[in-house]
Amino acid sequence: MTTQGYDDPPALPAGCTWVQDPREERLRDYFSLTDVALRRVVEPERGLYMAESEKVIRRALAAGHRLRSLLMTPRWVDEWPDLVAAATAQGAPVYVAAAQAAEQLTGFHLHRGVLAAVHRPELPSVADVVAGARRVAVLEDIVDHTNVGAIFRSAAALGVDAVLVTPRCADPLYRRSVRVSMGTVFQVPWTRVDPWPEGVGSLRDLGFTVAALALADDAVSLADLEASPPERLALVLGTEGDGLSSRTVDAADVVVRIPMGGDVDSLNVAAASAVAFWAVRPRERG
Repeated sequence: MTTQGYDDPPALPAGCTWVQDPREERLRDYFSLTDVALRRVVEPERGLYMAESEKVIRRALAAGHRLRSLLMTPRWVDEWPDLVAAATAQGAPVYVAAAQAAEQLTGFHLHRGVLAAVHRPELPSVADVVAGARRVAVLEDIVDHTNVGAIFRSAAALGVDAVLVTPRCADPLYRRSVRVSMGTVFQVPWTRVDPWPEGVGSLRDLGFTVAALALADDAVSLADLEASPPERLALVLGTEGDGLSSRTVDAADVVVRIPMGGDVDSLNVAAASAVAFWAVRPRERG
């Protein structure tokens, strides 16, 4: 097929391959990226994740992640020659397609000009991730990828040293999570904590005070925790709607509530995380 006025392939630098058929088997990593249920299964099984936009891809490369391939539209090949060079240096193919073909392939308009399939790094242990950390966020069963990405961005900005996600939490490396986080999922160390909520005890054994952010009658105000924070704190945030499980709340060392006004009982979990991270951020003593 011929796409978007290209009867012949444009001139491309070494390492780039012009593609016209959006169903070519070698492009299967990029098929139908809008199918959320499929991607949740396929990406982890293939040991890859998708990084969208040159800024996000640069952060992935800076974190030491390896490209599996790049998909670009023609105008951006000359715009970002260093990304092409990085891919070819890693032995990763660079596929170039007209905008229409790229949209047919992925299921959405590639308005950021570049998409990468990236090898998933092996997740470290909980102990390794939290070693030396003073502030840790635990995401319990947060299923919305946008919320996960937003929480990572707040964590990076507001002094959180590591993030732990429970087994049923959305994948931080899902394309939407990565994009919303602005690539900070590569900046903040993270891993999965399993089993959970048994992991509360493991965090306590590692020297953390575990604070559950929940609407409970016996909850203390976030202002109280801010006034006298522990040296090492793990702040647990719950799923949208239902919040934290009762088992997690019961296992925590302290239950914390953000004071509310205006007849509002709670904030979206991503907004609540930013408020809490700011309040308990480490301060320099003296």
